Amino acid sequence: MEKTKQALLRHLNWILLGCALALFTVGEINLVSASGARLDAGFAQAGFYERQLIWGLIGLCCMTLTICFDYHKLLRFSWYLYGITLFLLILVPLIGTTVYGAKRWISVGAFSIQPSEVAKFALLLATAKFLSTRTETLGWKDFGLILLVAAPPLGLILKQPDLGSGLMLLFIVGGMVLFHGLKASILKVSALALPCIGAFMWFVGMHDYQRQRILTFLSPEADPLGSGYHILQSRIAIGSGQLWGKGFASGTQSQLRFLPERHSDFALAVFGEEWGYVGCVVLICLFVVFMMSILTTIIQSRDRFGTMLCVGVFFYFFAEISINMGMVVGLMPVVGIPLPFISYGGSATIVNFTLIGLVLGISMRRKKLHL
Repeated sequence: MEKTKQALLRHLNWILLGCALALFTVGEINLVSASGARLDAGFAQAGFYERQLIWGLIGLCCMTLTICFDYHKLLRFSWYLYGITLFLLILVPLIGTTVYGAKRWISVGAFSIQPSEVAKFALLLATAKFLSTRTETLGWKDFGLILLVAAPPLGLILKQPDLGSGLMLLFIVGGMVLFHGLKASILKVSALALPCIGAFMWFVGMHDYQRQRILTFLSPEADPLGSGYHILQSRIAIGSGQLWGKGFASGTQSQLRFLPERHSDFALAVFGEEWGYVGCVVLICLFVVFMMSILTTIIQSRDRFGTMLCVGVFFYFFAEISINMGMVVGLMPVVGIPLPFISYGGSATIVNFTLIGLVLGISMRRKKLHL
């Protein structure tokens, strides 16, 4: 038994684990600066970094449990988790807490749970289970079944409204489906349908503020003190960091409260102002190594289910990193997607660590199945 444990630990993806811990540490230090004057007494009014540390410890526990749990057994629980997630999403409009005009959270004491974050994990498992049983490229029937599985959580999340989480679900499922393979006819029809779907979303599916975000992305200078304020202040913060940055907790945009959402969506802007171009390059390199480590596990995985799980995790992190960084520098519209391990967020932190634990468990068991 002891030899088996040692053998499993030897195959663990230590580089991925090290990168995840390093990124969380960087995010925690960044939140100390972003919290600024929010060093109030009491847990409910604690600084963001203090609450994030608690969420991180919970996330590490979830990651450890996920590593120890044989991922093959998830095949039996995937649909149960999917059902529980749908139930939580249905509860959101009934008992959820409204923040900034959106009802996305369920409050439990001093904590808030965001079911849309859990939905990413649940849909990942359900899609991986479905695709692992298909050995050929997907036809219209299987493609329709995938859409049928993804539609309920996606619709409930868009209703909140939460366009960012909805996009993440599409990236996870879409990436896994493309990796598995589709018939050419489906790809052609989908390519032709995309403009129609985009037009429908613009005129019917989007709220006024969501359309305004896209217009602001195209021309933020048109309303510098209103809708364009976030992007412009983010650019100013990153640009003012120049080559080496202004130093820890010395950024004017963040410390003087010019930068909105500096602890969450625009945490990277705080980092860029304080650590400059060099610091941002180091952070990006760390993310690249992080993603390459997940890709390594995809290549080394010996069974279909494990491979599809890792593929879903890869596209999840790739989409979040790309969209958040693009959003902060003004290359993409503001859609409220956090930067993994850097931005503040309890539910997101737990999901991130759990997904990393899933990949680590797959890497650990790649040499022998069902250990």
